[in-house]
Amino acid sequence: MIIILLLSCFFIILLYYILYHGRFRRLVSKIPCKPGLPFIGNTLEFCVYSQEKLWNLARSASKNYYPIFSFWCGPIAFISVHHPDDIEKILSSTTQNLGKGYLYSFLNPWLGTGLLTSEGSKWRKRRKILTPAFHFTILKQFVDVFVEEGNRMTKFLKDSNSSNINDLANFISQHTLNAICETAMGTFLQNMDEFQQRYHQAIHEMGNILTYRIMRPWYHPDVIFALTPMGRKHAKNLKILHKFTEKIIAERRQYHENTSGRYLKFLQDTDMIETDDEEIIGIKKKRLAMLDLLIAAARNNEINDSDIREEVDTFMFEGHDTVAMGLTYAILVLAEHKDVQERVRSEVRTVMHENKGKLTITALNNLQYLERCLKESLRLYPSVPLISRVLSEDIKMQSYLVPSGAVIQIHIYDIHRDPNFWPNPDVFDPDRFLPERIQNRHPYSYLPFSAGPRNCIGQRFAMLELKAIIASLIYNFYLEPVDYLKDLRFMMDIVSRVTHPIRVRFVPIE
Repeated sequence: MIIILLLSCFFIILLYYILYHGRFRRLVSKIPCKPGLPFIGNTLEFCVYSQEKLWNLARSASKNYYPIFSFWCGPIAFISVHHPDDIEKILSSTTQNLGKGYLYSFLNPWLGTGLLTSEGSKWRKRRKILTPAFHFTILKQFVDVFVEEGNRMTKFLKDSNSSNINDLANFISQHTLNAICETAMGTFLQNMDEFQQRYHQAIHEMGNILTYRIMRPWYHPDVIFALTPMGRKHAKNLKILHKFTEKIIAERRQYHENTSGRYLKFLQDTDMIETDDEEIIGIKKKRLAMLDLLIAAARNNEINDSDIREEVDTFMFEGHDTVAMGLTYAILVLAEHKDVQERVRSEVRTVMHENKGKLTITALNNLQYLERCLKESLRLYPSVPLISRVLSEDIKMQSYLVPSGAVIQIHIYDIHRDPNFWPNPDVFDPDRFLPERIQNRHPYSYLPFSAGPRNCIGQRFAMLELKAIIASLIYNFYLEPVDYLKDLRFMMDIVSRVTHPIRVRFVPIE
């Protein structure tokens, strides 16, 4: 009897598998497919190709199979979607298709299931807790930090023996790391130089390690990956990254313990009152930050200590690395376009004069031409070139029915250069973002911060930081290229990166 029952269960499971995967494969097979091998599909391309070659392969496939194509990595079906109408169906859903899926699972040992990688009710709860951290009144307080960081960069460049920066992304990211710590974390890094340097190195190594792992499907189980040299390097960097964030959390907790938690009560005030800068028991009191929201939520038993670290790890990474690359490409674009650079400089000077030499949030909002330049730079060189979703229901695209369970790839880089929506797409033209030209443009043809319910929670934060730092640099320096945009060689990574350091010259304005 037991044997018959077990065989019946086995038969039912087998039947379900055959019916589900039969239908799944039948629907996917109707979508134009990039040629691959039987059973393993395109797995070998992931394994043997370099990150640079994979980048170029993705670009050519996006053109040759526009607007949709499929490819297989073993049993996993990936659907690459490029038309804004289809993308809107995927990203705009408020209840379905919010899962990140396969590619993001590799981030879990580092980021856990924080806001970037979590799904369902956990994601909704975290989003609700963290949204007030990016309210306008909070961002208004952070502008001073962005300006201060721009001033530190200016001082370093003026005190330097050379006007050349030989690794622009590395130089910029050190300062954006300072900015995210002093704003969202409420922590000063001036006394953490050693930790900062090690963290900075580890976070850049992690991108390469994770891409390496994604390209080798047999390393997917943690136990297998841990036995490899790359796995041991991954574990070493995880310790550095987690130790850094734990130190930041401990320092902020100590601050609230030393002040009896009285400043956390301001989190209940919609005005989010800014505290003064007096010294309290050796710790400088700062504005209430995102980390304070997490600490307050933990005190109310809404989240625990590991939840706090998940979000701090997530925002430390997302809040500094993506902004750093956005600044890097914007600086290089402005360095090459002298006429645009001079117009930005004129606008910055005018706004600075009107505000008595200071950059405030009002002043930054008045830098409309600079904002258009930054938006156009993010169009050409989005900091995050690819996002992914897993369908939790069938979706009817323009021409095909894509089944539940498929992994959707949205190549933002290619969408931003689609000639059907962006005439002369490879040309830098800030006037694309004039109000009258934005009106009739498809809202899902421009996705530098993603879109829909899972859009970037910190996009206003990022834009203010971009504007504040660029304004400071443009006001004090002429930007001149050493490396040129046409020579950039991109590689497949979580964040948009090139194969070689980018060099730029900063010539002080006398």
